[in-house]
Amino acid sequence: MSQQQELELTVERMSYGPDAIAHDADGKTVFVSGAVAGDTVRALVDREEDRWSHATSVEVLTPSSDRVTPACPYASVCGGCPWAALSYEAQAAAKRAGVVDALARVGRMGARRAEALVAPLVSPSDPWGYRNKVELAVTHEGGRISLGMHGRGEKDVVKVKSCALLDRRHAKAVNAVAGALGYLAGSHHLELERVGIRVSLRTREVEVALWDRPGGFPRAQAAKVLDSALSPTSVVRVMQKGPAKARKIAGVERLSGAGSWGELVGTERMRVSAPSFFQVNTRGAEKLVELVLDALQPTEDEEAMDLYCGAGTFTLPLARRAGFVSAVESYGPAVRDLRRNLESAGLNNVDPIGGDAGREFPDTDADVIVVDPPRAGLAEDVVRRLSEQPARAIAYVSCDPATLARDLARFEAAGTFAPKRVTPVDLFPQTFHVETVTLLERS
Repeated sequence: MSQQQELELTVERMSYGPDAIAHDADGKTVFVSGAVAGDTVRALVDREEDRWSHATSVEVLTPSSDRVTPACPYASVCGGCPWAALSYEAQAAAKRAGVVDALARVGRMGARRAEALVAPLVSPSDPWGYRNKVELAVTHEGGRISLGMHGRGEKDVVKVKSCALLDRRHAKAVNAVAGALGYLAGSHHLELERVGIRVSLRTREVEVALWDRPGGFPRAQAAKVLDSALSPTSVVRVMQKGPAKARKIAGVERLSGAGSWGELVGTERMRVSAPSFFQVNTRGAEKLVELVLDALQPTEDEEAMDLYCGAGTFTLPLARRAGFVSAVESYGPAVRDLRRNLESAGLNNVDPIGGDAGREFPDTDADVIVVDPPRAGLAEDVVRRLSEQPARAIAYVSCDPATLARDLARFEAAGTFAPKRVTPVDLFPQTFHVETVTLLERS
């Protein structure tokens, strides 16, 4: 095939990504953007590799029975909801199938065992309006800035009036913040790199985080225009330094309000600083906590370990049930948030440890363990050290089926723990992402 060759393709399934999968007349795999499983489309090839090609759908010849009209008018150009044209029932089936496929292939478990391990997908929230956070992209042209949602292309910015994924009460916050900062940029030089907006239906808190480089900044003016546009409870400036792919936090300035964002997760009140990770789906976060606690069943005479604990989403409820918790987190802002949340909750049976999970692995024998690593999964030495623990059970929370499957294979090779149940949880409707909670018990 040559570049820009036109193909008629019948789409077979969704990939673990924004695209769908088809095969050309020669049997070569084609990743198709703008299509959903079951569509027959006319597509133009825009990239060709030895074993696969990529094409963009330019016309839907025969729509899939699972194709729907997206609830968001920007879905075809915005990068936030690439599966919006696929019915939610089909999304759910595709996500569970993706987890089964990863365990079978990457984890080398085989299709039958993988199918038996994976529970039905849990959908804790509505398919739209579930997010508590969005990020605005920023472009700079001729001394002017433009703010909007990240587009389908790497550098595309889409101006929107509202975001259908954001909590409905705050859906228009995107347009309000973009307008306010665009107005400010007309009279002040802004070197913004991105803008974060966090909202809570439960606490009614709204935070705007302005990400830029150290240097001069119109602090008072920024706080004023954002207050007029949105009345946020917190406005902060997050300064970064270093190359684009290795940014480090140089400091966080409170421009107005609380200087952090508050949310209620189950019965736990948490405060989170702008640089810290927090699940973008609050109801989804509650379901993860519920699944972890149900899997581990910690008791007051047991010791727990929480690796990659962040600001304490699992640490706090664990500490209320277990006798003691060793909580490890490598990211400085999250460690500070964890300590503040423990103090506010009146919990003194937790040892918050700042550092890498491998280097700062707790010198203790845990009865139950939670791990919630980043997308890259667990380092091989962490799997080894976990396998040496006398714990009766491990709950592994994962945001990537492939790295989960790889790590489960490593656990089984070590011979101490084996997966008993893998529960997919849909924290990100309208996207291909899926979270999982895996229970591992002693072999």
